[in-house]
Amino acid sequence: MSIGIDIVRGQAIQILGNLEGLNRLNIMTDSRKPVTNGLFVPLTGENFNGHRFLADAINNGAQAALWMEREPVPDHLPEGFPMFLVKDTLDALQSMAKAFLTQCRPKVIAITGSNGKTTTKDMVYGIVSRTFKAYKTQGNHNNHIGVPLTILSMPEDTEVLVLEMGMNHFGELTFLSQLAKPDIAIITNIGESHIEYLGSREGIAKAKLEIINGLKKRGNLIIDGDEPLLTNIHTNAFHIIRCGYQNDNEWKITGVKEGTDGYRFSLNNGLSEYTVPVLGRHNVKNAVYSLTAAKLLSINAQTIKEGLKNLNLTKMRFEKVKGLNDSLLISDCYNASPTSMKASLETLKDLPGYKKRVAVLGDMYELGENEEQLHRSVAEVLTSPLTHVVTIGKKGAWIVQPLLENSHGAHIVIRSFSEKMDARSYLADLLDDQTVMLFKASRLLALEQLVGELSSEK
Repeated sequence: MSIGIDIVRGQAIQILGNLEGLNRLNIMTDSRKPVTNGLFVPLTGENFNGHRFLADAINNGAQAALWMEREPVPDHLPEGFPMFLVKDTLDALQSMAKAFLTQCRPKVIAITGSNGKTTTKDMVYGIVSRTFKAYKTQGNHNNHIGVPLTILSMPEDTEVLVLEMGMNHFGELTFLSQLAKPDIAIITNIGESHIEYLGSREGIAKAKLEIINGLKKRGNLIIDGDEPLLTNIHTNAFHIIRCGYQNDNEWKITGVKEGTDGYRFSLNNGLSEYTVPVLGRHNVKNAVYSLTAAKLLSINAQTIKEGLKNLNLTKMRFEKVKGLNDSLLISDCYNASPTSMKASLETLKDLPGYKKRVAVLGDMYELGENEEQLHRSVAEVLTSPLTHVVTIGKKGAWIVQPLLENSHGAHIVIRSFSEKMDARSYLADLLDDQTVMLFKASRLLALEQLVGELSSEK
């Protein structure tokens, strides 16, 4: 999980200090976190300049630093402290990632989509790591900084690298894909996330398809074959594998059976059955994308089944949490779009064995000029057997407006709160062993704090 000094040296316009004894270095961008043999990479932005924190980085293990040539070199450095002068530290970070990737030569699987990126990443890793030395994006490090940091933190003997790639503007996925040069790319779906910047679902599809711009020749693109916006891809440069429920998909999902802890399904009416222990029917597709990637790496069927059965998913993605009074809380609050919120609500309605089904729904962001309409569109799935809908925030309140205006939700108890903690007492009073409560909103609301208040797992 360190890089050789030659890769660092290759970025430098000029080298100051003494390199004697420097061999391998670990990238550090946060001067507050202790690192052994650290290479401090001070990043800059509109409101911050990491160069100001070199002393802290040295105190926390930095043995050398990249340094923008325009920045003054500080006085009172340790004698001979190595400084690699570069034009831009972010460019150098990204260039080092390219060089390290070329040196290590793992198979690269890149995953994007409006929803389901992190879950699919975890599924792919859970399968391929049973056969190969694999490494995956940690947390949500999926942008122009996070992707190179992920690459630079992988062990040198990594055989399969699983990268999550996010975006909210045109051009970003082109850059990330050309940086990582994936062998396999996955587009999970096209939703409404970031429509504020991309204009329409058509714009979102165009931006997501940028992932092919770095895809290796004769690589593989795995897509949602049921999505009309992804049907007009025609190329001989790489192989397209369509997955979904429609008859013309290469992998047609059949025989879906819902259980209390997940789903079983088959492919192309085959006898072989797969189990995915995750709530949410939408996760069946994520599982199919993942097993398709595994098949492309020649992983056998039994290993694929074991990998899917024993998933370790990132928190706040339909995570089950024990609530007060033996209730069940479902924390799906890492992020939200209208598409993902509707899918989560359908799953909540399908859960068997609960008399009270409570949806706690909050603001969704980056939805553009139609944000009110998109919030209101969620109301179409606010139907029986839901018993309570609780909204958080001004935008969240739009979700239930159609029910209030048309009395279609007369059987559902509706409450709205401006702030999440204002809802705590009301929600706590609803919790008993016959209650399941879903939490879903955009990241900014941090609804997991409310989940924590109502959890019995403190």
